[in-house]
Amino acid sequence: MKIITVILCLLFLSICSQAQSADPKMTKEERERLIQSLLDSQKETLAMVENLTDEQWNFKPSLVKWSVGQCVEHIALAEGLIFGAVQRALASPVNPEWETKTANKEQILESRLAGRMGRAQAPEPIQPMKKQMTRAEVMKLLKEGREKTLTFARETNADLKSHTFDNPFPVFGTLNAYQWTLYIPMHNLRHNKQIAEVKANPNFPKASK
Repeated sequence: MKIITVILCLLFLSICSQAQSADPKMTKEERERLIQSLLDSQKETLAMVENLTDEQWNFKPSLVKWSVGQCVEHIALAEGLIFGAVQRALASPVNPEWETKTANKEQILESRLAGRMGRAQAPEPIQPMKKQMTRAEVMKLLKEGREKTLTFARETNADLKSHTFDNPFPVFGTLNAYQWTLYIPMHNLRHNKQIAEVKANPNFPKASK
């Protein structure tokens, strides 16, 4: 009798564990990680540009490379585009294959984006050279966009994981709405590394005394 009871208990725990792993909502830990990533990545950006002169903001290492200002503008523009993908995912029907289609994609986002692995051409709408924005306009867009994303991350109770939208880059493929939201700070960290490279250039203007 005891053996049967133990077997039934183990079976029950197994079923509960499977049900939990298939939960399409963010876990508490996932929400906390997302929020912290959003806060930390922008905090790093702001610290990197806070005391730059206009000359430093606009310095380009070469004709084909972005300035610090253009990197920040791209981060700000991309946030709106990526958040649009989150909304498009949520507006789509539940993907019955969401678990298999989106498995391990968080690790790919972290290695490819935050790790700045590989190169990619930015889509035309978020190429900074296509816009004529002042520094103040860029910073306003950056902060307002992140506040919108943070509000969503803190308040949403949507089934983020079961709704998907395909990324145009094959390396990412199908991403769910949670992963698309996580894409934002990972992308931010990628370009923070680019900003650091610009500032490390030997011809980067010296700060005025």
